[in-house]
Amino acid sequence: MTQAQIRNIVCYMKRDSRLSAVLHALLHMAAAGTPLTSTALAECMRTNPVVVRRTMGLLRDAGLVVAARGHGGGWRLAADFEQVTLRQLHDALGEPALFAIGNRSERPECLVEQAVNAALDGAFADAEALLMQRFQSITLAELAAEFGRRHAAHAAGAPA
Repeated sequence: MTQAQIRNIVCYMKRDSRLSAVLHALLHMAAAGTPLTSTALAECMRTNPVVVRRTMGLLRDAGLVVAARGHGGGWRLAADFEQVTLRQLHDALGEPALFAIGNRSERPECLVEQAVNAALDGAFADAEALLMQRFQSITLAELAAEFGRRHAAHAAGAPA
C-alpha cells in the first residue's frame, strides 16, 4: 500500500475530536476573562450546548473548570493555566483512543496474524508513549501564547 493510499484511508476514519474541541473552548474561556455560558461556548465550538455541558462536566470532575449559575454565571477555569497539560485534558476526557487503526482480530488462531498483531501492538504502544510524553510537555499557557502570536500577526496583516 502506498503512502497516498494510507493517507486516504486515515482521512475517512472516525476521529475523536473532543481534545481539540476542549482546547478550543478553554482558550476562548481564557481570552474572555469572564465566565462563558454553555451556549456561548457552543457557538465558538460550532456544537450543541448539551455537548458542551457534558464535556465540561468531565473537566469539572477533574478539577479543571467550575460552573456558576445565575446572572454572570458560566464556565470558568479552575486550574492554573501554566500547569494544565494536554495529557491532563486527555485523561479527563476518559483517555480516548489515540489511533483509529487496530488489529483485525484481537485473539487470532492463525500464527501469521499473531505475528502481525505482535508487531502492530508494539508499534502502537511506542507511538502512544511518545505522544503521551509530548502531551505532558504542552501546557494551555503555551497554546494561549501561540494563539496570541497568531492573533497579533493577523491583526498586523501578516500571515499567521
